[in-house]
Amino acid sequence: MAAMATIATTSTSALAAVDTEPISEQPVSSGVDDIDVPPPYSVWTPWQKKLIVAGAAFGGFFNPITAQVYLPALNILADEFDVTTAEINLTVTTYMIFQGITPILFSGFTDTLGRRPGYIICFIVYISANIALALANDYEDVLVIRCFQSAGSATIMVICQAVVADVITSAERGAYIALTAIPSILGPSLGPVIGGAMTQYMGWRSIFWMLTIAAGTNFLLMLLFIPETCRKVVGDGSVRPPWWCQSVYQWFYYRRHPSVPQNLNSLEKSAYTTDEGKLKYATSHLFSSFALLREKELVLLLLIGGTVFTGVYAVGTAMPSLFKDLYDFSDLKIGLMYLPLAGGSILAVVFVGPGMNWNLRRHARKLGMVVDKKTKMDLRRFPIEKVRLEIAFPFLILGVGIITSWGWITANKVEIEKVVVVVLFLGVGLVGVNNVVNALIVDIYPDTAGAALAAYNLAKCIMGAASSGFIEPMMEGMGMGPAFTLLGCLYLLLVPIILLVMWKGVVWRTSRHARELRKKGSVLVREDEPQDSLSDTDVASTPQKDTSAEILPAEKGEARKAS
Repeated sequence: MAAMATIATTSTSALAAVDTEPISEQPVSSGVDDIDVPPPYSVWTPWQKKLIVAGAAFGGFFNPITAQVYLPALNILADEFDVTTAEINLTVTTYMIFQGITPILFSGFTDTLGRRPGYIICFIVYISANIALALANDYEDVLVIRCFQSAGSATIMVICQAVVADVITSAERGAYIALTAIPSILGPSLGPVIGGAMTQYMGWRSIFWMLTIAAGTNFLLMLLFIPETCRKVVGDGSVRPPWWCQSVYQWFYYRRHPSVPQNLNSLEKSAYTTDEGKLKYATSHLFSSFALLREKELVLLLLIGGTVFTGVYAVGTAMPSLFKDLYDFSDLKIGLMYLPLAGGSILAVVFVGPGMNWNLRRHARKLGMVVDKKTKMDLRRFPIEKVRLEIAFPFLILGVGIITSWGWITANKVEIEKVVVVVLFLGVGLVGVNNVVNALIVDIYPDTAGAALAAYNLAKCIMGAASSGFIEPMMEGMGMGPAFTLLGCLYLLLVPIILLVMWKGVVWRTSRHARELRKKGSVLVREDEPQDSLSDTDVASTPQKDTSAEILPAEKGEARKAS
């Protein structure tokens, strides 16, 4: 309550200084000596942003832990429902399918109508599914209800990631990566441990009652305190959202303070600012994730991130059978072996976040740019791909060595201490690359972060499901050493793809921005010369006043009338 009071109070004081005069009525200066000072990206203070991101990250904890906490109970469920192992494994397969598909269909709505309506719907679906699973008595019921459980939790995770793009600038994203990454890392690692212990001592139904209680607590806190952050609904956080997008605290606050200043100029076009109907506008963005798949840069980033996750799923799928056959571990001990993976993932977060911030400042200094964490950077001609992916390279090379070593050390049944060390560094390498790719996708698509991250989630699920299905036949046919060596070679193929994205990223983004402007019909875009590449020197030599768009004569006349 105190945190939300702080948020509301800061918003009011910050907005008091905002000039709410429409842009069209402000004087237009053509002087070359004028300095354009961009407005603050968000009215939230650093501590308020940390609270918002932390609250969102906790919601993202449910999807990965729900996928993994269920695994130790599979054998017991197969016996209780009198089905085969292959049939009970279908409940895992269908979960992964819906985990990839549902956010694709739903993320477009949250990008246009707001995050909170999406939160509410998905939490209701997820909590209801957990209660139904805890009471299920038939295999068919479990198979169907798991689909709804996956649909709710997966979409919550994507919405939580989109919240970060709403309130955090590119310059400060690295500082917040720990808050967003650690819950999603701990979920897959702690899930088998918690599930194994609860199944052994309290029964498999206790797993779903535990998830119901945890999700219900998070849902209640979200209803009470977490504000709407979608920039198409609240802009920089100062615009009052519709009542159905307000938290309980905000609803009471706005009733007591009906005249809080609002920076309406920070609003982007949305269902609330367009003349179209809200439902019609949102429906037109229903498949926005699929539309983004036409972009070369995003497709390559999905390929990079999805390929990295093939190793994560391959190792995670192979660990139970390997440790049982080679080391005769119990289910609980097998679950504990996932903890080094979590430790390595946390180490990756510790290095990746500060590394990305440091590299961004380094490139900005080279280009003579000033980095202000409070304002949104203009990345159209800034080599953000190079800035981010330079940090990913050492983690990728580490991943190549570790994934290859994993196969050979398990094949030779080395001491378990050495296996623990390898699993630790596996988490460092693979999760480090994933965090960089995730941050870069949000940097490139800040206005449609939900749709872009949903596409990334789909790629990881599809490629992860494929690796989970193929790794056992590969180990049986090729042997453990050659099978994981092949995965290491697959990682090496990502190196030229990463170099291509670093080289052509700025050109692709500039071209995409030009297409968007032409589509809007409000600007005339100049593309006098095709640019094959754009180096840091080219960016630095580009004058600040040189833009890629020119106002049409009709708009010039309107601007003169307005002034």
